[in-house]
Amino acid sequence: MMNTFRDMPDGANIPEERKDDILHARIEIGGAVVMGADIPQAEPMRSAYLSLSVDSDKEAERVYALLSEGGEIFMKMEQTFFASRFAMLRDRFGTSWMLLHEK
Repeated sequence: MMNTFRDMPDGANIPEERKDDILHARIEIGGAVVMGADIPQAEPMRSAYLSLSVDSDKEAERVYALLSEGGEIFMKMEQTFFASRFAMLRDRFGTSWMLLHEK
């Protein structure tokens, strides 16, 4: 779910250049809820990663496809010594992720 400032009932008080910014976003992935918003003058996330552990290889592949679409892959989805599926990426919104299904 995602709302922009344009969606606000009293959007007339919002400057035109901010109307398409995200007021409230919510996504549920693997039973976890992640929420966010566009914050003016906020520093972009560079070295912080959200780590998401899922229950199956199939779910890892599904979430990987969604998060990597339009993003940047740092480490493609593969098997490692600690996980049957592991990947590192930045989604199209600039959030960095470590995604895994542990062995």
